Amino acid sequence: MNPINEVWPGCPYPRGATWDGEGVNFALFSEHALKVELCIFDGAGRRELQRIELREQTDLVWHCYLPEARPGLVYGYRVHGPYAPEEGHRFNPHKLLLDPYAKNLVGQLL
Repeated sequence: MNPINEVWPGCPYPRGATWDGEGVNFALFSEHALKVELCIFDGAGRRELQRIELREQTDLVWHCYLPEARPGLVYGYRVHGPYAPEEGHRFNPHKLLLDPYAKNLVGQLL
């Protein structure tokens, strides 16, 4: 897969990864995130190829649009924010997060 070169603002809805026939919109809700990175993987889901920072946020939804992306793209998120378990926050950008709206999972989940 070639690196993604174009990143557009995208839309906050619908949530998840949505193919519109020309590209893919990504939208992830997080009330307390300080930064969200979209991680693109090889087709087997074993090797991270690229990280794209989601710079747009609308109504607590982080989003971007990748006109070069196609259905079947393997991705996950790294979300930065507070680590304060006593307040219910356990952000850890070292952990790859699945998209709660994902329509398919690839690889072995550990």
